[in-house]
Amino acid sequence: MLFLYLDESGDLGFDFFNKKPSKFFTIAILCLRGIANNKRLSKAVKITIKRKLNEKMSELKGSKTDFKVKKYFILKVQKLEFEIYSYTLNKIRVYKELTGKKDMVYNFIARLVLDKIDFKDIKSRINLIIDKSKNKKEVEEFNNYIITHLKSKVTPETPLDFNHQLSHETPGLQASDMFS
Repeated sequence: MLFLYLDESGDLGFDFFNKKPSKFFTIAILCLRGIANNKRLSKAVKITIKRKLNEKMSELKGSKTDFKVKKYFILKVQKLEFEIYSYTLNKIRVYKELTGKKDMVYNFIARLVLDKIDFKDIKSRINLIIDKSKNKKEVEEFNNYIITHLKSKVTPETPLDFNHQLSHETPGLQASDMFS
């Protein structure tokens, strides 16, 4: 089984004059092969939270986690086999007509990241877990867009699962957040 944890960093706000959006937007995918690897990653996240975070923080967040905790987490996962794929968008360089189509931009960047993954020899189930940040219509559009794209990269028999989950409930998303 292939586990793909998709998380983002930054925002897709483009009003640089009246608001203070991030200058960059990144989508990262943490890729794990096999159930055993996925369980080890989950355990590393839970141990890091239990041993290194205070009661006010109950999840790993890359932007809010102190460097010592990040270092501890990296040491916990260093023997795991995983891959990280990402794409960072410099929002200042986005065409003006696309700044109002945030979902389209998000979906396109997610596809660009997925394009980096080699699906050639994958015959088992692919489980894509996405940080839940979209409404029902946006989830449906994202899933249709990505499913259509992934189906062109895998055999027709390869099962595809898509799950939009909350990061505080999903250790793999927290790990992806640490890297994004």
